[in-house]
Amino acid sequence: MKKLNSTCIIDDDPIFIYGTKRIMNEIDFSENILVYNNGQDALDGLMALTAEGKDLPSVIFLDLNMPIMNGWEFLEDYVKIPNPNREKVIIYILSSSVDPRDLERIKHYKVVNNYILKPISPKDLKRVLEQVV
Repeated sequence: MKKLNSTCIIDDDPIFIYGTKRIMNEIDFSENILVYNNGQDALDGLMALTAEGKDLPSVIFLDLNMPIMNGWEFLEDYVKIPNPNREKVIIYILSSSVDPRDLERIKHYKVVNNYILKPISPKDLKRVLEQVV
């Protein structure tokens, strides 16, 4: 199976990030993995990529509950990034919450592809690859 060129994880949980990166490496998910610990750092990093003329990652895994800037706030500002490949980026919400209000709210964001319940599994990542590649 083909792997992605670049992936981004936006999450404040170091154990989740470690485990997810390990699984990504095991299944050869992505060439590059960018990690940001909150929405603001992610916006700054993605804007820096845009300023350098680089593409945004193909897939973004976004946690909803983070300090400084949460996932919802990130989504509000993400759609304003002036990058030519922004429309091609697929965002997956990652959460340990199964709150029906969150699931309903996700439907209001065209940039969000789906919702993955934490912890993420190799099967989840393989399904993402099948959808994206």
